[in-house]
Amino acid sequence: MTSQFFLMLVVITSTSFVFMLFIKLQEKTRVRAKRLPPGPWKLPVLGNLHQLNGDSPHVSLQHLSNDYGPLMFLQLGSVPTLVISSADVAREIFRTHDLIFSGRPRSYAAKKFSYNFNNISLAPYGEHWRAVRKIVIMEILSSKRVQSFQAVRYEEVMLMLQFIAQSLTKPIDLSRLTLLLSNNIVCRVAFGQKSDSGEYNGRSRFDELLHQAQALLGKSSMADFLPWMGWLNMFNGVKASIEKTFREIDNFFDEEIQHHLDPRRPKPEHEDLVDVLLQIHRDADATLNFKQIKGVLMDIFVAGTDTSSATLVWTMAELIRNPSVMRRAQNEVRGVVKGKEAVEESDLSELMYLKMVVKEALRLHPPAPLLVPRETTEDCRIGEYEIPSGTRVLINAKAIATDPEYWEHPFEFRPERFLNSSIDFKGQNYELIPFGVGRRACPGINFAIPLIELALASLLYSFDWELPPGMRIEDFDMEEAPGITMHKKTLLFLMATAYTST
Repeated sequence: MTSQFFLMLVVITSTSFVFMLFIKLQEKTRVRAKRLPPGPWKLPVLGNLHQLNGDSPHVSLQHLSNDYGPLMFLQLGSVPTLVISSADVAREIFRTHDLIFSGRPRSYAAKKFSYNFNNISLAPYGEHWRAVRKIVIMEILSSKRVQSFQAVRYEEVMLMLQFIAQSLTKPIDLSRLTLLLSNNIVCRVAFGQKSDSGEYNGRSRFDELLHQAQALLGKSSMADFLPWMGWLNMFNGVKASIEKTFREIDNFFDEEIQHHLDPRRPKPEHEDLVDVLLQIHRDADATLNFKQIKGVLMDIFVAGTDTSSATLVWTMAELIRNPSVMRRAQNEVRGVVKGKEAVEESDLSELMYLKMVVKEALRLHPPAPLLVPRETTEDCRIGEYEIPSGTRVLINAKAIATDPEYWEHPFEFRPERFLNSSIDFKGQNYELIPFGVGRRACPGINFAIPLIELALASLLYSFDWELPPGMRIEDFDMEEAPGITMHKKTLLFLMATAYTST
């Protein structure tokens, strides 16, 4: 009897709340209907949630934008949402309203994994964010600091090539190898050593935890769109999964910080990023606490491993589907590096076609096709439309980079399109923004690109590549996996043959 009464109470309370929410949303819609950008018809309570494909929301949004325009308004549950799908709209907004569009929405997973928004990527815009971002750009991701880790990148790429050379009789799992490469480099750069199993024939527990964290951050729950349903996370396993994964990662970070604080620790030959962050923590003029240090470390791992690996996999997948492009890229690399044992970073500046290959891969396969969501901090006007404060903003970087208004044959892999073109991916050309734009653009671009270019050039220099026996290019799967980072859904297995220069 008690359980039935409790169930009835929950149903009545929920129904009443839904009804009041519906009335409130209807009133808000009527008030603003004439001023908001166009968008599709909305269902009560759910709004436009039913029109999004959970696995590929950027595809759903692109289809909707084709009907309603490049500046589109959606109601995702109780969250007003603006979708930007063209370079022209992005240019207008971020040249004049970048500051207003620099907020960040809050979700349960984001709050937990950012140490209560004590990081860069997910922290709300404000004094704290500016202070931490300045530290990271000046001390962690400066050109000088990135250059100082050149030997680490070279050594880890060589280890990956050695593993491939020992595995030539069977298909090579490039999805796993490139992820291990990224993780090993980031671990050595951050902690001075690899995680507990950084060998290329295994995968560490820390790697698994990062993969889980990235999946949880990229997975939307109903509570993110209907906050009053947050209690569901206690029963559907979401809260438990987030808490468990966070606790294990937090323990890992704590152990590394305590190891670096141990006075018995031998003085390292080169300081790692934890050394740098702890030194800033000790500085009387700095206010970097341990939560902020761990928040920065979470940013470095979540943003610095998956994205580089995914870009390498998509690039190799496109090259295997376009043999003439691969041959041209290989001929360039082998012509520049001829006579050396391996590619060196000093060679990269001469590999102009390879740079176009990477640029084209980032155009077709931006690591985060919707970038990191933003939120408006004030009311503002865009053309004839009024955008309310607190509106979530999704920038469809994939739709922008495949807009036929700017790109000829937009869905074809054609690196040559960048010949005699000044378009780059550093945030100044709105047609190509895989790393974002404005104040909230990804600050890790200087860290990611040297790794991607060195690894790609090395794979092309040392080996010839082909599909496994029995597989045809026509049957090659290019489906995208769901998640905050756009991975290839099926693992990339290729056959390698050692290249011998003559």
